[in-house]
Amino acid sequence: MAEIPSSKRASNIEYAIRDVVVPATELESQGHSIIKLNIGDPIAYPGLPTPSHMVDAFSKALSEGRNGYSPSYGLPELRTAIAQDETRKGWNAQPKDVYVCHGVTEALQIVFQATLEEGHQVLAPGPHYPPYMAYPQMYGAETIEYELKSNDGWTLNFEDIESKMNDDVRLFVLINPNNPTGSVAGSSDIDRLLSILEKWPNCILIADEIYDGLDFSGRHVSAASLSHTVPVLTMNGVSKVYYAPGWRIGYMAIHDPILSLVSVRDGLERILRSRLCASTPAQIGFLAGLEQDRSWMKQYSETVKERRDVCLSRIAEIEGLEVQNPEGAFYMFVKLTDERWSNDDKAFVLQLLHEQHVLVVHGSGFSSEKGKGHFRLVFLPDVETLNIAFDRIDTFLQKHRILYTKTAKY
Repeated sequence: MAEIPSSKRASNIEYAIRDVVVPATELESQGHSIIKLNIGDPIAYPGLPTPSHMVDAFSKALSEGRNGYSPSYGLPELRTAIAQDETRKGWNAQPKDVYVCHGVTEALQIVFQATLEEGHQVLAPGPHYPPYMAYPQMYGAETIEYELKSNDGWTLNFEDIESKMNDDVRLFVLINPNNPTGSVAGSSDIDRLLSILEKWPNCILIADEIYDGLDFSGRHVSAASLSHTVPVLTMNGVSKVYYAPGWRIGYMAIHDPILSLVSVRDGLERILRSRLCASTPAQIGFLAGLEQDRSWMKQYSETVKERRDVCLSRIAEIEGLEVQNPEGAFYMFVKLTDERWSNDDKAFVLQLLHEQHVLVVHGSGFSSEKGKGHFRLVFLPDVETLNIAFDRIDTFLQKHRILYTKTAKY
């Protein structure tokens, strides 16, 4: 029988973070235990549960029957709480500027639908979170990577940014703190970026700040708080800083200082209405996180930072690995310096998985050009698990260094 083809837009999608799970699942089905350092799910690791008062609020909403459709733009009380939280970050956010979505991923899809046409461009950092590459092409647009300086803390390369700006660039993406590198852009960086973007009135800044509460540098600042002319769409949610990724609640908040987004806002609202709403009880759980005690966040951040420091210490001791110190989020983007792996990071990831049962993500999955020769690891597991993982990585590198040397001689 003839096979019915899938659409080209679907067959071209790759999502490295979850694609590597396929061979890992096969190994697990054979009885192997895998140390998973691949996916940024904070509650998959010990000591970082979703706060109990948020869980209680979610559960109470279910028990009280608050489980029906909510308004398409989000529960009014949640929109108000988010606006107040964004205002505390330095800009005058109003509830009408906030739109609650089924995670930041849905928010991005809606933004792409509302702003992109055939021939448009999206500028995103290289390396970057995969959906910024995958989704724009569904709407006829193209993602162009701008450089993060790999030997300078993965900082923004402003010369490269300026060279790539043009009239077709509709969206500029700033992931801050960055996934996968953990770099943080401070106020001087954002000011310089805004001075470039304001020369291009058709361009909107997407400020992906989902990791803003995991800033170890003390330099993070809301991009919207610094912009006086450039429109900013802030992305944030419950997944990372509030440790509830499976609830799938995120939001976009519009900062429109010169009222250039009237038509875009109308388009966003039309799409939001057409897809109904985000989960009602999960919104209520997020509301509890915003309105109730946040003192727990300090201990969680200290735990994450302690685990980061363990990874930095271990990497410094292992021949064949180098890393720029991540200043935020809970990832590090590790450089492979052995000749055997520096040009084939995906082979490193797959062989490490099969031989040592440690799962990380190949850097080229975050950018075929700017991520190659690296791998991303999540530093959220407990210290004992991290040490076991690094022992296995070290053993793997030593073994293959010997084999590669012997092969090279012949």
